[in-house]
Amino acid sequence: MNFFISFKESQIYNLLKELISKTLNTSISLFKIMIPISLLVQILQITGFIKVLSQLLTPFMKMIDLPGEFALVWTTTMISNIYGGMLVFYNVSENLHITAAQMTILSMLMLGAHTLPVELKVAQEAGVKLVTMFFIRFLFAFFAAFCLNLIYKATGMLDTPINASQILQKSVAINSWADFGANWPQWLLSETKRYLTIVVYIFCLLSLMKLLNYLGIIEVISKTLQPMLKVLGIGKDVIPITVIGTTLGILYGGALIINETKQKTLDKMDIFYAFTLMGLCHSLIEDSLLMLSLGANYTGVFVFRIIYTLVVTLIIVKTTKKWSEKWQKRILVN
Repeated sequence: MNFFISFKESQIYNLLKELISKTLNTSISLFKIMIPISLLVQILQITGFIKVLSQLLTPFMKMIDLPGEFALVWTTTMISNIYGGMLVFYNVSENLHITAAQMTILSMLMLGAHTLPVELKVAQEAGVKLVTMFFIRFLFAFFAAFCLNLIYKATGMLDTPINASQILQKSVAINSWADFGANWPQWLLSETKRYLTIVVYIFCLLSLMKLLNYLGIIEVISKTLQPMLKVLGIGKDVIPITVIGTTLGILYGGALIINETKQKTLDKMDIFYAFTLMGLCHSLIEDSLLMLSLGANYTGVFVFRIIYTLVVTLIIVKTTKKWSEKWQKRILVN
């Protein structure tokens, strides 16, 4: 009994209590966004709306020398997630002759614009204009693919054909999302597992941030990256969170930003620039590996994507910093 009384009065207990409270609050904020949108996406999938929408994107595929069938892949990816797009890719690519260059170009589209309903809503909750962020994600994803296509055509790189069907059959990542679009009980079970995973991730991230801050590592990271991110115009208060979003995913980076805004005032333009950078290049590890598993090449997935993100973010920052506060609030931030 004395042990439990002592534990409840200890710093560890108070720390755990604080972390659990923050985890639940942050998770609930995310789930309020994710659950209704996930239901909507499932309905769109069942009703065939995604196929109708993909027809509008078919001309865009022709502009970057991709088969028209890939419009459905990108549309599904944008509305659902990369795993959903991978499943559609498996279904439409069986009889297509695809080069490594085309697969890498498609990967740029999927990496730049995916899971938009959820990720855009998270950005909006953090203080960024939803429509503006949509155009940044959509247009710059397409422009990245367009530029990459020009480079590969001019150099003749990656013009070797790939067997997409065999690659996909060997891809373990697909199997975990094979129930996407299946019956409702399977979908609900899949979503429940997903939300529980998110809660665990957020708890771990908040704990990690707390530990790194206590050890002074956050300060070291900020000082190390500050010169580069300062050039990009990103304030030091959001640098650690931006790093997490870039490496692990915008969902987690966005969740941490939402959590931070509840505790202290973050500059709205810093938040916008952080989401711009994370939007163009996030989940650098997991998502990139998924694309490589489909036959994409590292020159596009890693090298070009990182350079392109830094250049585009710099241009956006330099351009928008010249705007008046009135126009920044009208177009960029809430």
